[in-house]
Amino acid sequence: MRSAISILRPVAVAIGLALPPRCAGCGSVVGTDHRFCPACWASLRFLSPPWCAACHVPFSHDRGEGARCARCLARPPRHAGIRAAVAYGDVALTLVLRLKYGGRPAFAITAARLMARWVPERCDLLVPVPLHRWRLWRRGFNQAALIAQAIGRGQGVAVDPHLLERYRATPVLRGMGAQERAAAVRAVFRVAPNGRARLKGRHVALVDDVHTSGATTDACTAVLLRAGAASVTILCWARVLGDEGGRSG
Repeated sequence: MRSAISILRPVAVAIGLALPPRCAGCGSVVGTDHRFCPACWASLRFLSPPWCAACHVPFSHDRGEGARCARCLARPPRHAGIRAAVAYGDVALTLVLRLKYGGRPAFAITAARLMARWVPERCDLLVPVPLHRWRLWRRGFNQAALIAQAIGRGQGVAVDPHLLERYRATPVLRGMGAQERAAAVRAVFRVAPNGRARLKGRHVALVDDVHTSGATTDACTAVLLRAGAASVTILCWARVLGDEGGRSG
């Protein structure tokens, strides 16, 4: 009996011919899958040092080894840094919207390929930020889990999409202020009942699509550390930059 893969391969080739690779930003035809057109690529702002030693918000100039931003000096984070591939912007947002709502789950691989360089050296477990079961049922997938699985395959790092649970539904956070967001996600995450043994002593990369205020990842980080994680690093596709970094210096 022919395997399902061998049966589907001609179908995949036919689909590839009928539907050529498209830029994740503007939809124009590109040479290969998971690439951006030159214009969209040029508009992406890739994040890298110099940056805050604690949260990795980029600085406009090198402030010296161990320098921290004002926010981290005032309130040191519990996580081990926020590692984002790109700054939040029109193209970065378009990829996320097409991934989540536009029927383009393969764009998770596009994001993962650009995030992979920031996987921490000590990372031995990738954990996606979870969706509540009702939102997961409506959408059909968790975009953070798709990204985590793509990174895991490429980097050879274990992925546990069921370790962290969002056991209470939350309102859409878009449009809320930082304090409102923090209140909305308070006490909504937990480690799965059988997950503590899988988590204890592990260096976790918490995977998400967009990092905005940090309310969601802060809540997840607190839960993971209480349950025994050795460290938690935030790994995301895009990061919203405020006045504390980037062009403001």
